[in-house]
Amino acid sequence: VQLQASGGGLAQSGGSLRLSCAASGFTLGDYAIGWFRRAPGKEREGVLCISRSGERMDLSEAVKGRFTISRDNAKGTVYLQMNSLRPDDTAVYYCNAALRGTNYWGKGTLVTVSS
Repeated sequence: VQLQASGGGLAQSGGSLRLSCAASGFTLGDYAIGWFRRAPGKEREGVLCISRSGERMDLSEAVKGRFTISRDNAKGTVYLQMNSLRPDDTAVYYCNAALRGTNYWGKGTLVTVSS
């Protein structure tokens, strides 16, 4: 069972990146998926989550209007589209799969936003 976030990298302030979260060993479409991030020296915080049926929930005021979450269950992938990036979005981003008390965490992907 593995969950993997990818798509991170270096972006300029105002730029965009799209992160992907893919699973192996289980069906991603059966799970609610959340994106979380941990900035240097800070606690992990929730960003956005999406239910199995596609209902979205904001977990952070800081990303409202800039980040969106979507899922393609046929591809077994959840995306985090990040627009209008700011230096304070710099963090390691993780995805989490949750179903009835079962949680899987993947290795994160680093996003660095330069000013």
